[in-house]
Amino acid sequence: MLGRHKEVLEIKHDKSFILCDILISFFQTHIMLEGPTFLVSRDLPSACEQESKWTYNAFCVTSLSKKKTSKTSEGTFVISHSEPNKSNTKKQQDANNHSDSTSLINQIGLDLTINCLLHSSRSDYGSIASLNRKFRTLIRNGELYKLRRKMGITEHWVYFSCNLFKWEAFDPIRHRWMRLPTMDCNECFMCSDKESLAVGTELLVFGKEIDTHVVYKYSILTNSWSPGIKTTTPRCLFASASLNEIAIVAGGCSPSGKILNSAELYNSEIGTWVSLNSMNKRRKMCSGVFMDSKFYVIGGIDENFNELTCGEVYDFETRVWTVIPGMFPVAAGKDAPAMSKAPPLVAVVKDELYAGFYEEQEVRRYDKRRNVWVRVAGLPEKASSMNGWGLAFRACGDELIVIGGPRAAYGGMIELNSWRPDENPPEWNLLARKHSSGFVYNCAVMGC
Repeated sequence: MLGRHKEVLEIKHDKSFILCDILISFFQTHIMLEGPTFLVSRDLPSACEQESKWTYNAFCVTSLSKKKTSKTSEGTFVISHSEPNKSNTKKQQDANNHSDSTSLINQIGLDLTINCLLHSSRSDYGSIASLNRKFRTLIRNGELYKLRRKMGITEHWVYFSCNLFKWEAFDPIRHRWMRLPTMDCNECFMCSDKESLAVGTELLVFGKEIDTHVVYKYSILTNSWSPGIKTTTPRCLFASASLNEIAIVAGGCSPSGKILNSAELYNSEIGTWVSLNSMNKRRKMCSGVFMDSKFYVIGGIDENFNELTCGEVYDFETRVWTVIPGMFPVAAGKDAPAMSKAPPLVAVVKDELYAGFYEEQEVRRYDKRRNVWVRVAGLPEKASSMNGWGLAFRACGDELIVIGGPRAAYGGMIELNSWRPDENPPEWNLLARKHSSGFVYNCAVMGC
């Protein structure tokens, strides 16, 4: 894989995963220890017991990495390993004694270290990066996330803002809250219409500062905000969605108020926007999703301020937009004007499209064959909104996530509820709650 090596070891899959488990445990053990010389545990009552476990794990890792196995029909896991030159053994040992005691890269090889990191939770990546410079480089250069994506290893985190300046993240696996650094932006951006999307390892927030549209980018690699790459055509109130390292924005409103039908594709790995063919209809305040490897734009308002019931789908192979009449019908008997309504609350799980209908407090699934919506569940009881505003409805892996809560004059409560659509009967699972304004300004789910 990486680096120069003199000998190739072939280890069976079962031994590889055993080694991964040992090394992951080794990482977690090291996170609790400090100092290059003294191994003292903060959390365990017996530091000696923890040091013994540390030593045993290191022994197991080193021993397993030195064993050779022949190739079998079951398949092998190939890693590279450098055999030390005997004449330089003493020099290498002296160098190792003076190196960071937490480094395992030299002991088991870079390939196996990377393999173990790929199978570790990204919740631990920040702590692992603090072990030494080599681990920090592996974590922060972004290559691990590219390899995870190729191997189909994905963890989804929810990023949302209930405060105009602040963003938070929630890990639904470990039920862990995290606060992102505060955005360094002016009050004009704070009060402007903002859109957000997560793509690759980036969270993009679009808004306006005085007389120009801007993009702020949060990177999970550096845990920091920085200026992002602007779209070719400045816009707000557009449809957007992401798939792995790419994202598409379509429609929206220009700085002069013109409703757009143009679309652009963003590649987060190279940081560029590319124009796509324009949609058939101009629309703003619409929503976008990826489904069946195609990009859909749903609902919205046209240049005459009429609500659109049609959708459009973009085919990447033909590069053509196709109109889908009656894809998202307007709710009958509702008095709220079109401009006061939120864009459609839609999400895709396992290539099935779901929508949150806040008027009826229910979740519906889109029947692609019949072009109709079918009720499948109700929304969580405390998921309130103002014509759809302030409520987040997103896909998070194989589950739907609803973020919202009741609001009060002196603060409110935010709740995160999840539901797996293949469960019967449908039942929302309360993941977490905390004191907050109860109003979600922006929300995005990052899977990497």
